[in-house]
Amino acid sequence: MFIGLGLHDENDITVKGLEQARECDVLFTEFYTSHMRDGAKEELEKKLGKEIIVLSREDVEGGEVMLLEARERTVGFLVPGDPMSATTHVALRIRAEKEGIQTRVVHGVSIVTAATGLLGLQSYKFGRTTTLPFSQKGYFPTSPYDVIKRNKDIGLHTLVLLDLKESGETMSVREAIDYLMKLEMKKKEGVVTKDSLACALGDVGSDKPEVVCDRIGKLAMREFKSQIFCLVLPAELHFMEKEALRVLAGAPDDID
Repeated sequence: MFIGLGLHDENDITVKGLEQARECDVLFTEFYTSHMRDGAKEELEKKLGKEIIVLSREDVEGGEVMLLEARERTVGFLVPGDPMSATTHVALRIRAEKEGIQTRVVHGVSIVTAATGLLGLQSYKFGRTTTLPFSQKGYFPTSPYDVIKRNKDIGLHTLVLLDLKESGETMSVREAIDYLMKLEMKKKEGVVTKDSLACALGDVGSDKPEVVCDRIGKLAMREFKSQIFCLVLPAELHFMEKEALRVLAGAPDDID
């Protein structure tokens, strides 16, 4: 059973998710696709009265740990956000069904809809989502730039997810903007400049999320308190979207 945990802490799981998790014989989770608030796992264990086993990326991608248990017992896989947002989880579900293991999905709140709602942007005006990875020696993907450009060319906004590591390290807004500006220097197509409008969202799902819209150059100089962020790079804005960004995210008056 794939159960969504929501975005921030142990209280974001749905009532149905909580009920179904309590009925499982064994519970697994992973925190490499997204993290939750420190201590959320332990608090959720108290709510459920069960231990939750944290799996590594290799364990989830391999699948054997959960599939072996699922052949004989009811297994719950607790996933931050919505469980079917990651292709690895979809692949695991397909594999389970092919092996005769019946699956169910209990959906959770996804960053895809939450980010859109916090900013007041129109959900049908978003194009393909992309992720900024941590760069390493010999590894500096340019595909995020291409995704943003294709979306902008057809008037669609882009949700940009920021990378995180299993160790708990997350990419900051400043690091993300630095990555984007380096891509611009390499591509030189005017897709991401210091004057481009961007939105930064932190601790989405919490009582006090950080929601900021400004020019990229100013965002790069701003100090943020949150740890887990995503960016939204708007394309052409509807007049109501402009007003929403001004009121809800503090966008500059010259947003036009």
